[in-house]
Amino acid sequence: MQYSPVENQIIRNQYGRLLSRIVVDAELTGVVAAAVEELLRGARSMLDVEPAIMTEIPKGSYLHIRLIEDAGYRRNEGQRWKLERDAFTLRQVQTLEEDRLQLIGGSAAGVLYGVFELLRFISLGISPEGLVIEECPSNRLRMMNQWDNADATIERGYAGNSIFYESGRIVKDVSRVRDYARLLSSVGINGISINNVNVHDIETSFITDEFLPDVARLADLFRAYGITLFLSINFAAPITIGGLDTADPLDDTVRAWWGNAVSRIYEYIPDFGGFLVKADSEHRPGPYAYGRDHADGANMLAEALETYGGIVIWRCFVYDCMQDWRDRTTDRARAAYEHFKPLDGRFCDNVILQIKNGPMDFQVREPVSPLFGAMKDTNQIIEYQITQEYTGQQRHLCYLIPQWKRVLDFDTQATGAGSDVKRVVSGSLFGMKYSGIAAVSNIGDDENWTGHPLAQANLYGYGRLTWNSDLTSEEIAEEWTRMTFGNDITVVSTVLQMLIQSWPIYENYTSPLGVGWMVTPHYHYGPDVDGYEYSRWGTYHFADRNGVGVDRTKATGTGYAAQYFPPHAEMYESLERCPDELLLFFHHVPYVHRLQSGKTVIQHIYDTHFLGVEQAEQLQQNWAALSGLVDTARYEQVAGRLAEQVEHAQYWRDVINTYFYRKSGIPDVNGRTIY
Repeated sequence: MQYSPVENQIIRNQYGRLLSRIVVDAELTGVVAAAVEELLRGARSMLDVEPAIMTEIPKGSYLHIRLIEDAGYRRNEGQRWKLERDAFTLRQVQTLEEDRLQLIGGSAAGVLYGVFELLRFISLGISPEGLVIEECPSNRLRMMNQWDNADATIERGYAGNSIFYESGRIVKDVSRVRDYARLLSSVGINGISINNVNVHDIETSFITDEFLPDVARLADLFRAYGITLFLSINFAAPITIGGLDTADPLDDTVRAWWGNAVSRIYEYIPDFGGFLVKADSEHRPGPYAYGRDHADGANMLAEALETYGGIVIWRCFVYDCMQDWRDRTTDRARAAYEHFKPLDGRFCDNVILQIKNGPMDFQVREPVSPLFGAMKDTNQIIEYQITQEYTGQQRHLCYLIPQWKRVLDFDTQATGAGSDVKRVVSGSLFGMKYSGIAAVSNIGDDENWTGHPLAQANLYGYGRLTWNSDLTSEEIAEEWTRMTFGNDITVVSTVLQMLIQSWPIYENYTSPLGVGWMVTPHYHYGPDVDGYEYSRWGTYHFADRNGVGVDRTKATGTGYAAQYFPPHAEMYESLERCPDELLLFFHHVPYVHRLQSGKTVIQHIYDTHFLGVEQAEQLQQNWAALSGLVDTARYEQVAGRLAEQVEHAQYWRDVINTYFYRKSGIPDVNGRTIY
């Protein structure tokens, strides 16, 4: 969205001619007005033209913006118009008398997304000649979860303070928030929860008359960009702000209290999206305190919201966080499945379960959560973490789209071959009423939004992936690189290569073979191999002098592997067939166990950690070669982050290798320095 001037004169002239006159067959209010304003901003900056906004069809060249109802089509009429409300078409129509671009939206939001697609094409230098685009999003709900707190801090935020709050109140100057809404809508995001799922005292009161006028201001702002506002709520709010002595979801006074609270919210925000709820998780209050289950809790809130069209998004991040490390039968990885699978079919139609992509907590490598595909009668969405809590905290380069793609493309086998996770969360596999993708945001008030300039690729990539889950990691990375740094071949190829290689590089010098969690407790930045080993959090690697890894087999371990459908259950159960990259997640093995690669586990640990440092150094060198080809400010910002990454990678290497050398007593066959 920098809207840099188009250097290719042919492309510049083609679009300049078409956008010099814009015919809008819709009322210039709300989302349509925002779309036209964005189009004007882009045309002025990229093409140096001042478009004339018209209502009558002119002769010659122009852009024609219409809504589907005004264009003479009906929804679901023919194969070409399987339109959701966010869909659009964009095409060039040429006759002897006219040359026009035609943008038809399934709604005002569809027009907005079509405008951003057009601006993307201009920025990428794609000719309008013969343009025929028909876009319909892969996912109905494309959501951003803010973990922002009213005191302006951000839980797991690595790019400064909140853009939403200061001194316990919502900010008065919302210009930065408006730019964020523009950023989100440019990649198709249509929902946002504006406060942390760990709801503190002040945020608990967001549903009261004291705060709702300010919350409504933000809802008005986001509405103009096609984004619906949600709130994270405190399940115990009837007690903490309501004066009741219980939050029992089956208590009539509690149900009435929530009914009144919801009615009040919709008086301020008529299109309020609903609630995001973290309950009975990591000491958050929930229905378990009253002998109820998650369906009881979620359904109580859903009934209050149903009249107004609101939904409840109920997080499945539920596990025993007071685990006894000496108890080898309890397995955190099994928890979400065990809590929610028995409840399949019991949730109201306007409840959505939000399931993390893996069974643990956004580690650099995890298997896909077995809940996907296991609940055929329950709405569900997947949850990602854009903010790099366990993947370098935006100090290290770690492009996460390849990781997320692996999850979406995972075939659960729930209904046989072709039961991919992306079909589960799109709703197409089981015909879900509500479905989609959510992610934890990575932005703050840093001038460059994300701390590390290259971390913006994860924010952009998340949106593009939620809109079109079939895009490749490379396609998304190239789009972002070219729109961010321009179309210089050297810059594009270098940055693209750096992005695509970065996740494997980070994995190489951090946690080996899927074991995870070798991080400094709480902060999660930097190595501490035994930091969580004897803790209550259930995050163990069980390294001893003989071997390492967690036995999650059905035969001799915790039984987690059996939560998958065949043939995955059998593959993970088998020591011989389990993929190397997840071996230590599923098996405890001797250090001399040979991987499918032919290396022993201990040598793999040594080799990857030495290699990871070399690769981090190569990233630094690759970027250094772009000196003079990238503007000074961003060049120096990235160079500084990469220097820190190299230094930190060396520390990771030495701590991990030394730990396992001292545990195993087995030297590196290559004789490299291990302390």
